Amino acid sequence: MAKRTKRALITGITGQDGSYLAELLLAEGYDVVGMVRRSSTVNFERIAHIQDRLTIVAGDLLDEASLIGVLREHRPSEVYNLAAQSFVQTSWGQPVLTGETTALGVTRLLDAIRMVDPEIRFYQASSSEMFGKVQAVPQDETTPFYPRSPYGVAKVYGHWITVNYRESYGLHASSGILFNHESPRRGLEFVTRKVSHGVARIAHGLQDKLALGNLDAQRDWGFAGDYVRAMWLMLQRDEPADYVVATGETHPVRELCEVAFGRVGLDWTEHVVVDERFLRPAEVDLLVGNPRRAQEELGWERTVDFVELVEMMVDADMALVAQSGH
Repeated sequence: MAKRTKRALITGITGQDGSYLAELLLAEGYDVVGMVRRSSTVNFERIAHIQDRLTIVAGDLLDEASLIGVLREHRPSEVYNLAAQSFVQTSWGQPVLTGETTALGVTRLLDAIRMVDPEIRFYQASSSEMFGKVQAVPQDETTPFYPRSPYGVAKVYGHWITVNYRESYGLHASSGILFNHESPRRGLEFVTRKVSHGVARIAHGLQDKLALGNLDAQRDWGFAGDYVRAMWLMLQRDEPADYVVATGETHPVRELCEVAFGRVGLDWTEHVVVDERFLRPAEVDLLVGNPRRAQEELGWERTVDFVELVEMMVDADMALVAQSGH
């Protein structure tokens, strides 16, 4: 009998990680089903180049019946939950919606899997923001959580409910505690993309200053294309578990600026200004992950370093601005 083609469902397929994960799964021979909310503004830009190879379905993490319907109709063997209200700053203004989507949405999806097909393997997108006010440096799978935003709090709930369903119902449910991961597909509201796009606009003479928040904030930044491979590797293991996915290196925002402006031959100190509006009510100080477990158990390694990542993003935005004129 011919081996059944693996089918994966990705929530949040139109986002940065969803688009890279969809590419990876297609390359691995999967049927890929992408779930999107019914809304007037779904943006398919990141998956436009592969959209004809995907099955796009409507569903919503706020509506468990829609999730049950999607699982029953498409019968995936793997589910990757990447959908969330994913922007930390927005979570201060929309804390209840963030909780409904990013926390309770995980429960609805796990519950739907438990009812429709408990053999489905499940991946939950956990976040380094769960560590928040860090209790240890670097952070690994045993470091206590101390979230510092409604987003981080919601992610902690999503993480523990995944552990709970794994232990209570025997589901193959794993969480990836991913540290910051960036790419040319990152949204403009995130600081890395804000910098790379700002550099391109300044280099093209469209603006002169770039307003940023805390230049001393340090982050562990990796390439999204590397990180989605870790998600996939988790669901190929016999036993589910949780993994920190990170580079193990930390870089301040000012270094990000230095590398990005340097790529186009500019001095960042002449263009970057600090704007108090971009300072968070509670700042996360030093997020840096220890990826040893993912390296040893999954065989995962990053392929793109910090400088390569920043230069890749600047190059992409230079091309984008040259083409679009803004």
